[in-house]
Amino acid sequence: MPLPAASPTRQLKHRRAISVNVFSRDDGLWEVDARITDVKTRAINTATGPRAAGEPIHDLLLRLVVDTQFNILEAGAESLATPYPGHCDQHGDAYGRLAGLNLMQGFKRALRERLGGVRGCTHLTELGDVLPTAVVQSFAGEVLDTHGQGDEPPFQLDRCHALVTDGEVVRLHYPRWFRQATADETAAKLRAGPAGSISR
Repeated sequence: MPLPAASPTRQLKHRRAISVNVFSRDDGLWEVDARITDVKTRAINTATGPRAAGEPIHDLLLRLVVDTQFNILEAGAESLATPYPGHCDQHGDAYGRLAGLNLMQGFKRALRERLGGVRGCTHLTELGDVLPTAVVQSFAGEVLDTHGQGDEPPFQLDRCHALVTDGEVVRLHYPRWFRQATADETAAKLRAGPAGSISR
């Protein structure tokens, strides 16, 4: 489905930016810096006073130290700008509770259990949702085999609709790992309709 047409008269009011930078270290570990910022394009009055246009409402940083098995060894957060200074940033070492989790094994559920709602900061906790796939992308081709040169299939196969192992992309680019769809799978795809309707 194409994008809805952008109105020629629309005006930018708010910008949320999320960035994730992942760094390798010489001790074999990796650091993940995730940052979220919210900025208004106009001056506003908040409950704690005025904010100039372009002055962040939120500027929050979450840092993880992970190993190559996606285990979180250390974690912490810093609030550089918040709507309620002296209060929003008083979550102590709450985000240290991410240590011990694995980004690929129930991470999002555990994130909500440990830091959802009043146990953490809404925006920092939401920021955690993007971390598993960001770290996968960082590890691709360096930690993770994305070409299937060993005995195991490439990590990314059967993790999205384009890379389903009975699909055309795998047939063309990863033929060693291509498999013919069963009759039941083909029938289910036909019932579901256009690509993306089936959850794999």
